[in-house]
Amino acid sequence: MYFDRQQLETFSVVLQTGSFREAARVLNLTKSAVFQRINSLEEHVGALLLVREGVTPTPSGEMLLHHIQALKTLEADTIGRIKPDASSRTKVAIAVNADSLATWFGPVACAIAKENVSLELIVDDQDHTLAVLARGEAMGCVSTAHTAPTGFVAEPIGAMEYECVATPSFAQSNFMQGLNLRDILAVPAVLFNRKDGLHATFITQLLGFPINGYPVHYFPSPQALLFAIHSGIGYGLVPAMQVQPLIVSGDLVALAPRNKISVDLYWHHWLKAPPNAQTISDVVMRQARQALIQPPSASPAQLDGSAVDD
Repeated sequence: MYFDRQQLETFSVVLQTGSFREAARVLNLTKSAVFQRINSLEEHVGALLLVREGVTPTPSGEMLLHHIQALKTLEADTIGRIKPDASSRTKVAIAVNADSLATWFGPVACAIAKENVSLELIVDDQDHTLAVLARGEAMGCVSTAHTAPTGFVAEPIGAMEYECVATPSFAQSNFMQGLNLRDILAVPAVLFNRKDGLHATFITQLLGFPINGYPVHYFPSPQALLFAIHSGIGYGLVPAMQVQPLIVSGDLVALAPRNKISVDLYWHHWLKAPPNAQTISDVVMRQARQALIQPPSASPAQLDGSAVDD
């Protein structure tokens, strides 16, 4: 079976733009011509690829989008080898959680951007970045999921540790007896957004049982969240590597120093990757294993990136 390249490109653009009308504008086609290409592609593969309402890929469409991305990446790698001085850049999209981007992944992203690529970072909660990968919108992602989608592999890269903190005056006013059930139900916590389940996990581990109904502020960026806590409007969880200087200076205090919460992270990438995509994966894993907390039993094979989690 051979694919029609125009149909593949049309399928990709429809998903990128989220609209048949916008795809027609980008491709300089009529809307009906775009529909016809998609219909012909679906007839060719014998499967529904796009849900028309909402313009989202079906599972079969996700698999085809993975193929298109791998094909473009392989082509860019081949052109780069034939013409090393070519000015074209490979488009690379990576899904990463905001806390990683605000701490260890920023330098990683800059290193990747130097690999003759045009880099797009898609930011979402660490428990939801895998959906971006599964939809075919990225070539790799940082996620808490240890099981990879079909065609991908998940490799452990280390853990991020979080510290529950507040200003000294906030802690003195609201947690005189420490973090107890009564005060937790009354005192506002600062969370990233409504998808953020980390605070609930922390409270469950701290108390030994889950609770809900406590007041919450949402500040959907790591910097804004930390600023809110530092301003004294609530308490919350912050990556230890981000907040440690403020604890040392006395600007913030750890409310539960014996109850830090650790989140294991995995790098998901193509099982069979072109050389340029593999180079990007190598950069991510090497930098992550230097910045993140590694298990004491980590073997040399795991640290050099040869271990694979099936």
